[in-house]
Amino acid sequence: MSKLEIKAADACAYDQMSLGEVMLRLDPGEGRIRTTRQFRAWEGGGEYNVARGLRRCFGLRTAIVTALADNEVGRLVEDLMLQGGVDLSHVRWVPYDGIGRTVRNGLNFTERGFGVRGAVGCSDRGLTAASQLKAGDIDWQTIFGAQGVRWFHTGGIFAALSDTTPDVVEEALTVAKQHGVVTSYDLNYRPSLWKSIGGQARAQEVNRRIAKLVDVMIGNEEDFTACLGLEVAGVDENLSELPLEAYKRMIERAVEEYPNFRATATTLRTVKTASVNDWGALAWYDGKFYEATHRENLEILDRVGGGDSFASGFIYGMITTGDPQTAVEYGAAHGALAMTTPGDTTMATLKEVEKLAGGGSARVDR
Repeated sequence: MSKLEIKAADACAYDQMSLGEVMLRLDPGEGRIRTTRQFRAWEGGGEYNVARGLRRCFGLRTAIVTALADNEVGRLVEDLMLQGGVDLSHVRWVPYDGIGRTVRNGLNFTERGFGVRGAVGCSDRGLTAASQLKAGDIDWQTIFGAQGVRWFHTGGIFAALSDTTPDVVEEALTVAKQHGVVTSYDLNYRPSLWKSIGGQARAQEVNRRIAKLVDVMIGNEEDFTACLGLEVAGVDENLSELPLEAYKRMIERAVEEYPNFRATATTLRTVKTASVNDWGALAWYDGKFYEATHRENLEILDRVGGGDSFASGFIYGMITTGDPQTAVEYGAAHGALAMTTPGDTTMATLKEVEKLAGGGSARVDR
């Protein structure tokens, strides 16, 4: 086993960088997509949310590599991202054809769910600028070599967008490795993204290839089985309420098959209702397991982005302390806090994360 070697901050322009699509999220609030007459607008995207969390909550220098169609919707997404503070120097702006025949910006309609009614997502992201990125479009040698990045993150959502996006991921991870950049990948399996392009078989083909290039693999129980095809004794077909030991066997199986994984991290979630979950997390590092504080009956306002906020908290902990126990506690606390507020992205502060990770309560701060 080998520990993560993270570059010094003063040797790099960025502490962390993400590669992924950023969409406009349209949120009906307490209502439903199919009946609402108004939406609240947010920006969001699995890989982007990690960079934003690391910038907005944890104060690190982060950037996003993505592409947007240059129209009013794209500029709205830009305006939302500017509030998040993520560096936008590496956003590619693609000329808009006036109607979206050749390029568009992604839309993500998401309702939160409540009680027995689960959350619902409806994406409209075909022909988006980010999905049309291909190998050779991004100058990774300059980014990782000349500018410098300490930690690079991407994931299975971006890899699922088209036939060319997996090539972009592989190219980025390969060049990152050449320059000693720590890399992480969130499997983030979404059946809707894969169903028209080969389903789970295609997801496994793509993700198993990418996994060989990753230092830190992140995902839940469904991600590891659906994306990597891991068969583990004790992991049932429904993938529900796995005992802790089954999670550990799953991770051990992943590390055995991919010895390049120097760390793995997974959230532990039991969905009781859309608004009440049990919540925890587990990490493996340097041959040992580390479990975060388990929170039963966590009340949820908006669960979307909870896993991304876990990832950003975990990455922050590893970058700043190198201690996996601290990292998994930060991740679990940040994910829990993110699900108490609306939108994909965090509204938590580092002080709040540290308080919750340290066992603090929800008493009023005055």
